Amino acid sequence: MAKVNKGNGDAGRLDLEHELPQAEDESTPQGDAQPTQPSQLEAEVENLKSEKATYLDRLARLQAEFDNYRKRAVKEQQDYRDYALADALKQVLPILDSLDRALKTENASTDDFRNGIDLIDRQFHDVLSRLGVEPIQAAGQPFDPNLHQAIQMVDTEEVVDNHVVDELQRGYKIKDRLLRPAMVRVAQNSKK
Repeated sequence: MAKVNKGNGDAGRLDLEHELPQAEDESTPQGDAQPTQPSQLEAEVENLKSEKATYLDRLARLQAEFDNYRKRAVKEQQDYRDYALADALKQVLPILDSLDRALKTENASTDDFRNGIDLIDRQFHDVLSRLGVEPIQAAGQPFDPNLHQAIQMVDTEEVVDNHVVDELQRGYKIKDRLLRPAMVRVAQNSKK
């Protein structure tokens, strides 16, 4: 019978250093316990070794399956990025073709060349819009450090204090995510 350690508030815990608990499924009453045969113990040990090997094999298979899943998921993510990039680039290639044609044009007047560049600019902005990229409105807007990068503070009475005087470089968002802040000059009214 196992001794129960009742000190230190460990009521119900077994004193494992001295005795082990009896098996729960004993068929003989406690007073009539018969010693277990060595052959039965050896058979039980072999059975436990076999069960252990089965569990280790199952664990190894599960680990291998998980590693394969993880590798497959990483590859699928990379493939998705590659295909998404390829789709975006397919939409940009016609713009590159237009630029190449414009540069190869000989004897074009300045106005014709300018009109061609304007057309290419519109074509490029249309592609960006289809991809979900929108320009950030800056000129005349209140300065927003989340969307604008202040390059210079300008003393002026012509523009409301802390509003954008002019845009030095356009900023862009894709949906609600900032791609690049707009570089701006910000009004500062020193006569407040």
